[in-house]
Order: sequence, then structure tokens, then C-alpha cells
Amino acid sequence: MTLFRLAISALFILSSIAAAQAKTVWVDDQLYLPVRSGAGSQYRIIENAVPSGTAMEVIETSDTGYTRVRTAKGNDGWVSSQYLSDSPIAADQLKTVSRQLEQAKTELSSLREQLKDVSSERDNLSDVESSLSTRSDELQQELMRIKNIASNSINLERRNGELLGENQTLRNDLEVLTAENERLEASKESDVMLVGGALVLGGVLLALLIPMLKPTRKTDNWA
Repeated sequence: MTLFRLAISALFILSSIAAAQAKTVWVDDQLYLPVRSGAGSQYRIIENAVPSGTAMEVIETSDTGYTRVRTAKGNDGWVSSQYLSDSPIAADQLKTVSRQLEQAKTELSSLREQLKDVSSERDNLSDVESSLSTRSDELQQELMRIKNIASNSINLERRNGELLGENQTLRNDLEVLTAENERLEASKESDVMLVGGALVLGGVLLALLIPMLKPTRKTDNWA
């Protein structure tokens, strides 16, 4: 609605300039409106020279061409309805639009700075992401190496257990062989003693038998 009113005002001014061509003029909308105690010019003024563009609260309207209002100073009175508008005057609208434009420029500048910050932050995040990806690959390789070491350790432990079992078996076999060897040695010594005893006994028997086997010399009766 505000832009529409500004467009209409601009078209009106341009049409006036085109008609006059010799001189440029502007309508002065500055107005000082008196506030009266009643709905008519015969009533006394309770607040004088209310400037153009001043906002007032409407309390009551009448058919006499006056409106009861409450001013910014808090006065309750009547003013001529023909000098009231349902929207701010063009000058105030222009000020508002200019203020909004400046605010928009400020916000645009702020948004541009924020965009730069966001772009910089995005670049930083991209670098961080690349670094994290590289670190993730390194950790993955390290994990595989640890798994291989763990697997080799498990295999070594299993092989060590097998070797310990084989070693224990060999020890048991060695103990059995040692016991058997000791038994054989003892048996051998026993056999040697038996043979020796037999030889001694045989010698004794031979010593006893040999004299008995010698021929007896006959006695010569002719002697």
C-alpha cells in the first residue's frame, strides 16, 4: 500500500512537471492542526499547532466533520476530520522507506560478512574433513596391522602350546627309555654276576673232579 501511494504521488508530480514545463513546484504538506474542546471551530483550542505527521488515537467520530482524538501529549479533544489521514504523510513515508533502505543496506553488508565467514568456515571444515579422512585411513591401516599381529600372536601361542606338548611327550618317552635302560643295566649286571658265579662254581667242581679222574698207579708186587 505504501509503495502504491508513493508511485501515485510520483506520477502526479511528473504529470505536473510535464504540464508546467516552465517551473517546478512541490506541494507543501506541512500543517499545524489545532485541537479544540468541542466538535466545531467555535470551541476553544486546548492544544495548538499539532505538526503534520503526528500520530493520534481516535476516540470518537461525528457527522459534523470533526473527530475526537487523544494527542501524544495526552490531551483529549476534537480536530477537523479533513486534515486526518489513515496513513502517514508522504514525507514520513519517504523517511520510513529511506530508513528501511539504510537498514536493508546494513543488513546486506552484515549478510555479506556472514557469507564470507561461512565460506571461510566451509573451507576450514573441508580441510578438517580431508585431514580426518587421511587420519581415518591411517587408523584403518594401523588396525589391520594390529589384527595381523594379533593373529600371528595367536598362531604363535597355539604353536608354542603344540611344541610344549611335544616336548612333554619326548620327556615322558625319555624317562621311559631311561628307566628301561637302567633296568637293562641292572639285568646285565645280574647276568654277569650269575655267569661269574657259575664259572667259579664250575672251577671248584673241576678242581674236585680232576684229582678223581687221574689214573691210580698200580703197586709193583715185585718190588
